[in-house]
Parts: sequence; structure tokens; C-alpha cells
Amino acid sequence: MKLIMAIIQDVDSRGLLDALMAEGYRATKISTTGGFLVRGNATILIGIPDDRVEDVLGILRKHCHARREFVSPVMPLSEAAAARQWVQPLEVEVGGATVFVLNVERFEQL
Repeated sequence: MKLIMAIIQDVDSRGLLDALMAEGYRATKISTTGGFLVRGNATILIGIPDDRVEDVLGILRKHCHARREFVSPVMPLSEAAAARQWVQPLEVEVGGATVFVLNVERFEQL
């Protein structure tokens, strides 16, 4: 048995969860926050048999897309005050998924 832990953008979570449920997979969503952009993420936990890992990874690839966005750089207030100038937004790639596939030593459903 495996546990897939996928960290995705929150905007992708509903479509992913719907697609997983349509294929008969159960998943748990935990709302999380990323450190770099300080934005809402979702951590999705999916317990599956070993032979279903590639199926679930395919669903993740289909529903969790990377995209480019412009964000304002975050800097400490003291640095921002010292700069006294408007800071150009940065173009960054966001989205996609960070996926961990973990071995499950024991599983019980009580």
C-alpha cells in the first residue's frame, strides 16, 4: 500500500478531488500555506494499492497545471521603507504539484 501526498495550488484542488472521486479514489484535503509566495495550497492525501500509483499520478498530471504569474516581491518593512521606491513585480511559475509517494507499513480502517 502507498500514501500519495500531493501539495498543489488550492485553485486546482476542486477539479482534482472531483476527478479522483469519479475514478473511485478517496482523498483527504488539508488546507496549507506555502512559504515562498505565502499563498493558499492544498495538501491532498490519497491511500492506494501499490498497483494504482501510476493511475493516480496521471490524474494529478491532468489536473494540476503549472502557470506563470506576476507577484510583488515580499521584503521586510524596514527594507521596503529604505528602498522608498516601487518594486517591479516578479514573474514566477506557480502551480503544478509536489508529490511524495510513501510506503505504508500498516493500514487500518476502524
